[in-house]
Amino acid sequence: MPRYTEEQIEQVRAANDVVDVIGSYVRLKRSGSGYVGLCPFHSEKTPSFSVNPARQMYKCFGCGVGGNVLTFIMEYENYSFPEAMEYLAERAGIVLPKKELSAQQKREENLRMTLLEINRKAASYYYAKLKSPQGKLGYEYLQNRQLSEDTIRRFGLGYAGQGGGELYQYLKHEGYDDRTLQETGLFKMDERGVYDKFWNRVIFPIMDVNNRVIGFGGRVMGDAKPKYLNSPETKLFDKRRHLFGLNYAKQGKRKNMILCEGYMDVISLHQAGFTGAVASLGTAFTEQQANLLRRYTEEVLLTYDSDGAGIKAALRAIPLLRKAGISGRIVHMDPYKDPDEFIKALGAEAFQERMDQAENSFFFEIGVLRQEYDISDPEQRTKFIHGMARKLLVFEDKVQRDSYLEALAAKYTVRQEDLRSLVIRYANQMPEGYQEVMEERRQESRQAVKKREDGICYSYRLLLSWLIECPELYTKIKSVIQPVDFVDEMYHQVAELLYQQLEEGKQEPAKIINRFQDIEGQKQVAEMFQTDFAAEMNKQEQEKAINELVVRIKEHSIEHRTRNLTDMGELQELVRQKKMLQNPEKLHISL
Repeated sequence: MPRYTEEQIEQVRAANDVVDVIGSYVRLKRSGSGYVGLCPFHSEKTPSFSVNPARQMYKCFGCGVGGNVLTFIMEYENYSFPEAMEYLAERAGIVLPKKELSAQQKREENLRMTLLEINRKAASYYYAKLKSPQGKLGYEYLQNRQLSEDTIRRFGLGYAGQGGGELYQYLKHEGYDDRTLQETGLFKMDERGVYDKFWNRVIFPIMDVNNRVIGFGGRVMGDAKPKYLNSPETKLFDKRRHLFGLNYAKQGKRKNMILCEGYMDVISLHQAGFTGAVASLGTAFTEQQANLLRRYTEEVLLTYDSDGAGIKAALRAIPLLRKAGISGRIVHMDPYKDPDEFIKALGAEAFQERMDQAENSFFFEIGVLRQEYDISDPEQRTKFIHGMARKLLVFEDKVQRDSYLEALAAKYTVRQEDLRSLVIRYANQMPEGYQEVMEERRQESRQAVKKREDGICYSYRLLLSWLIECPELYTKIKSVIQPVDFVDEMYHQVAELLYQQLEEGKQEPAKIINRFQDIEGQKQVAEMFQTDFAAEMNKQEQEKAINELVVRIKEHSIEHRTRNLTDMGELQELVRQKKMLQNPEKLHISL
């Protein structure tokens, strides 16, 4: 169930002009009746991002994103629909009464809000402790790591005292019960008593993309183990789905982002001006984290430690990035271990040079493979070449695979024909059914693209866009094309809503988008209203095009309804409609 009523959603949308809101994120320039700018969701030099004040919608003709003001905030800020509603309501000075929650929902929501409140207070407590005489040990550690006061404050760094129970006593004094405090993950509770999980540690608050403290990391003072300790999984914190530093690194679509191994690497990079740095949270990089990064960039620079463990971590991360559609490159920091050490030794300018020289991630994988063999030995060299051939199978696209194959053949002095024959041989040796499955997936992908671009859905989008641009067309086609003729469920819903608006003498596509509260649904609906048609056609050409479009949609509708007929009484009506299509003069729509 939606959290807000349709009236509340429309009130918030209508109160936030799409040009004003997007203009606070993107530099927009007037162009005709609209505005254009550089798209914040992909890297470009020529503006392809268009904002239409009349429709209260935006669209990028480069990467295809589009929607209304709510869609933009959800996409840019990585907000959920309720979070986008709350943000825009506050911006417009609107107080939103929320729908009544069930008793269980209220308990869960109250607990979540309480845990966020406790985490915020704990972070403030740790920060205050760091600045107090009792925090001298932690403060000196951070100073020795060359962190500035601004950096310490920006990341909210703190210190957990040495007593082992100070935070617990403070939060108890604030009125929280043990059952709630146990849910925070900040304490160990057993028959011997209650102990602070983090003590004698420098504290790194972990924030979500909305700057809310959801967990903590701690670095021990001294040689105790473990050196770094993280919050356990809680109702707020799932370490597989968050990245340290992302709350600062997110700025629409970046050219690239930097993936690090630890907190200090991220903080040092940000302090040096590399504000696109993030780190996984005390665990191996995950598929969820790769998908999260995809929202903000198309390229990731990996700066894992240059030791054996760091190389293994990079080799695990590269396939996940590739699967998410992100290209990866490796920043080599030798002779230093990590970005923190490198920047302290050589500075930001030298690190930028290493970033510019970062190695293609696939070539890095091949380089690691190469180290396993002595290629001066014919037998070892043969094994290495076979290993390269197997690695090349990760590329399903033939053009991409051939490009890498040619590059590897040149680099390692292998005949292209020999390497290609090995790749083909290993492809044929894949598990039974693999080739058929892969070909089936490729066929499905091709068919899906064809359906989207050349099929009936394209015709739907074209007609809906035309109705928005020329609402007077509605009176001429409504007796022929009805919402029922849009047989795809989502298009059917949208057509019903638009027809209702047009019947009332208005068209507000941005309002229709409000009915779909997930980001993908909103983007799909936005695309329905922003499909290009040949506006430069003369009247005769437009008339011919609209008649062909109407016939195509009607024929498909009749065919679909005939195949799925359950009421024989409907058959006569379908026969009548089919005869009408065979009489062009009767059907003809004049403009």
